[in-house]
Amino acid sequence: MALRDPPSDRSLDELLSFGVVNLDKPPGPSAHQVAGWVRDLADVDRAAHAGTLDPKVTGCLPVLLGDATRLAQVFLEGSKEYVAVLELHGPPPDDLEATVAEFETEIYQKPPRKSAVSRRLRTREIYDLDVLERRDRQVLLRIRCESGTYVRKLCHDLGLALGTGGHMGHLRRTATDPFDDTDLVTLHDFVDALAFAEEGDEEPLREVVAPAERALTHLPRVVVAESAAEQIAHGAPVYAPGVLDVDDADEGALVACFTPDDAAVCLGRLVGDPDADAGEVVSLERVLV
Repeated sequence: MALRDPPSDRSLDELLSFGVVNLDKPPGPSAHQVAGWVRDLADVDRAAHAGTLDPKVTGCLPVLLGDATRLAQVFLEGSKEYVAVLELHGPPPDDLEATVAEFETEIYQKPPRKSAVSRRLRTREIYDLDVLERRDRQVLLRIRCESGTYVRKLCHDLGLALGTGGHMGHLRRTATDPFDDTDLVTLHDFVDALAFAEEGDEEPLREVVAPAERALTHLPRVVVAESAAEQIAHGAPVYAPGVLDVDDADEGALVACFTPDDAAVCLGRLVGDPDADAGEVVSLERVLV
């Protein structure tokens, strides 16, 4: 089992087989449909989206290509950001901003009936909740929240707290760690880049498809020796003698392991002291080579 080339040295085929597209999802298709289209257009065996968006919802939908689908779990660790229209069923009260601010905390939510997960009461953290604009009975909100937060349910609960009733209007995801809306790629951009690549111009495709390591930039980083990486590729744990460097991280944190030339090797949990002479440092969860 061979290690990957450094991200900067990969061919187009290698890039598409272990890459990520920060896609701007259009309204209409489901996230699953969009991932399927990207898979077929790129002519790879697999593609996976990083976090479901309902058909009408637009915005940041990273799509993982080929072996990069093994990274899907990293998007369960980070935060999400949305811009949403709260449609109130009556005139907004004078204390609107103060009432909205009360939801900037840990809240209880039960997934909706159409959800794919179990409908058990659970908590989710709302990190930031800002009123950006008000117009008649519409309130434009910016929401930064824990992964798995249901914005539609949040809007319903806000309407109840405001005493008017309310529901979610338009919703757009502006970020899902570590991606945001500053470098989104449309499906048209992707199709055009593939066409240029067929004609011998690789640059447009390299601009819209990033090495899969781009999806790991928000995780603590562990650098391992090439010899250790070869053993990890065959399922060996990450032992202290093979560790060259470790970012500060709490025990149990999800970390990404790399070779010295920045190629991803595995995902795992930090379980031991990297400064020790022996012992397991990272418990493997997903081998990436």
